[in-house]
Amino acid sequence: MKTHLIAIFALVLSAPVLSNAESGAELEMNWQEPDKFTDIRAANDSRSRFQERVQRNFEKFFQEMANELPDGYSWQVTVTDIDLAGEVDYFVTDTGQAIRVIKEIHSPAVRFNHLLRDQYGEEVVGGEERFRDMGFMNRMTPRGNTPEFAFEREMLRDWFKKELQPKITEHAALPAKVSNPQQ
Repeated sequence: MKTHLIAIFALVLSAPVLSNAESGAELEMNWQEPDKFTDIRAANDSRSRFQERVQRNFEKFFQEMANELPDGYSWQVTVTDIDLAGEVDYFVTDTGQAIRVIKEIHSPAVRFNHLLRDQYGEEVVGGEERFRDMGFMNRMTPRGNTPEFAFEREMLRDWFKKELQPKITEHAALPAKVSNPQQ
């Protein structure tokens, strides 16, 4: 009987966490002069619509990562440059229609500034991040049904898992530096 009560109590305590699929850190996204980014050229779309689509997708990628951060954290991100995988080429087709051609020599890159704060407002990590995924073709093979900007998403996910999550774990192990840690 005691075991059943403990199990029910544990289930009741975990229920709010299980039901909140959109938990995690609060994300604030900013874009610094996206018109001057290295490569967000549209192949068969207007530049403004394609730029909006790139921004919307990158905001979704960063939100996915923010959702994996601890509740109460806040993450400010300012994207300062994007170089999409591939290159827009007008001479690949017989019609002269522009398409984005993905080759190893045109690897994706991103540069952004960020600041992650914990639930007490204490800085966990911040600074400028700039990386290029030179081995992007070895991780994913483009197929007809590959989601748009999949190489860029995978590059960001890789950075998140290898760089950001370990720093969060390290920070969580430290005692809080605030005078009143209860909020």
